[in-house]
Amino acid sequence: MKKFSQYFNEWLYANEGYYSNYKQIGKDGDFYTAVSTSSFFGGAIAKKIIQSIKSGFLPKDTTIVEIGAHHGYLLADVIQFIYTLEPKLLDTLNFAIVERFKNLQEQQTKYIKESFGDVISLKHYDDITDVKLDNAFILANEIFDAFACELVYTTKDDVLQQAFVENHKIKFIDCIDNDLINHCKKYNITKGEVGLSYKEFVDTLCNNFKHFEFLTFDYGDRYPRNDFSARIYEKHEVFPIFEDDLDLEKLYKNSDITYDVHFNYLGDCFKDNGLDDVVFNTQLKSLVEFGIIELLEILKANVLESTYLRETQNVKTLLEPTGMGDRFKTLNVRKNMDKN
Repeated sequence: MKKFSQYFNEWLYANEGYYSNYKQIGKDGDFYTAVSTSSFFGGAIAKKIIQSIKSGFLPKDTTIVEIGAHHGYLLADVIQFIYTLEPKLLDTLNFAIVERFKNLQEQQTKYIKESFGDVISLKHYDDITDVKLDNAFILANEIFDAFACELVYTTKDDVLQQAFVENHKIKFIDCIDNDLINHCKKYNITKGEVGLSYKEFVDTLCNNFKHFEFLTFDYGDRYPRNDFSARIYEKHEVFPIFEDDLDLEKLYKNSDITYDVHFNYLGDCFKDNGLDDVVFNTQLKSLVEFGIIELLEILKANVLESTYLRETQNVKTLLEPTGMGDRFKTLNVRKNMDKN
C-alpha cells in the first residue's frame, strides 16, 4: 500500500509513466492546451516579457526559462513574437528549458532548430535544482497540476483521512501526517487534493534565481473547493477519479491525471520566501493586460480578413469567460535583486 502522492507521481513520471514518452496535444492527442489553441497565447506572453524589459525590471540579457515545455511550441511562439515586436532583443536574450526526459529534450531541440536555425541557442537543464541564474523570466504552463498530491477526506466524526492505493484501489485511512493535518487546518480543507510539494519547488526557485519574474497558468482557483477535482484525461474524455466502475489499472500510465491547483497556497509559498509582489488573476484578465487584443489589431492591419477572423476565433477560445478564460488562472510573481 502506498500514499496516493506516490501513486500519482509514478503514474506520470516513473519508468514508462505517462510523461516519460512524447504525447501529442490538440485534436489528435489526449488533451487541449492554451498553446495548441492559438500562437497568440505565446504572443501575449512575449509582449509581457518585452514590457518587463522596457520598464527596466529585467535586463536585455535575461534568460527566458520554460519549465516543462512539452514539444517546445510555446517557447517557439514566444520567440517568434519577440522577433516580430522587438527583433533586436534576440541578440541579447538567452533561452533555456527545464525538462527531465531526454527524449523530450531531443524533440524540443529539434523543433527550435527547425523553427529558427542557428539564430536561437537553447540550453537544457534536467531539473530546476540545476539552474542558477542572476536574471530570468520563468514560464510554467500547466505544471502544478502535475505535481504529486495527496487526497484527503473528513469523516462525519470530523476525522481527517488520507488516501492510499493498493492494487489500483483507493482507500482512505486516518491521517497521521502532521504536516498534512496542519495544512488542512490552515486552509480549511476538508476534502480534496493537497499538493505539499509546491513548497520545495518554490523554495528552490527563490534560492537559485537572484532576480526573476515568474508566470504560471493552470486549472484551479484561489481557494480550495472542498471537493475532489482529480480527474483522468484519455483522448478528450474526462473521468473523475471516483467515477463508478473506473478501471484505474487500465488507465494507469496510459492517460493523463490531474487536479485543480490551489493558488492561494502556491502564492503563500512565494510570500514565505519574502516575496510580496504576487498577483493572482484569471487567464482572461492576464492575457488582456499583457496585450493580446493589441496583437490582434496588428494582425488585422497586415493580413486578409479571413485570416484575422480565424485567429480572432482562436483567441476568443482563450478568453471565453465560461471556458479557458476563467477556468485557467495565473500567478505572476516578481523577485527584486535585493530580496534574499
